[in-house]
Amino acid sequence: MTAAANLIGGWLGMLGGVLSGAVIGLFFHRDDWMGGYDSYRRRLMRLGHISFFGLGFLNLIFAATSAQMFLQGQWLAVASWALIAGAVTMPVCCFLSAWRKPWRHLFPVPVVAVITGIVVTLIGGWNR
Repeated sequence: MTAAANLIGGWLGMLGGVLSGAVIGLFFHRDDWMGGYDSYRRRLMRLGHISFFGLGFLNLIFAATSAQMFLQGQWLAVASWALIAGAVTMPVCCFLSAWRKPWRHLFPVPVVAVITGIVVTLIGGWNR
């Protein structure tokens, strides 16, 4: 795996953010939509939408900087896969949790994935 996958993943995250925002934005004018602005469901929908952008940007930053940090081999592969996994699983967890509350127990999956990607990037860059 190369950082090019993170570049594509980052841009797909941007697309996911725009598309999810367009879909949920169709209903934001309704004060009572999904239980109102402060409801658990609506907050999770907003978090899912913004997580596409946030983790998409993280993948773009990784793609742009991994070569300058001289990440290679296993360091590059693990960090790359972990950041992509976090970018995919975070919005999924958010939207599933908004749909059915018990899905919130899956949140450690994207959190651990992103932490792994960041820590492996830092260690791999430090150990060059």
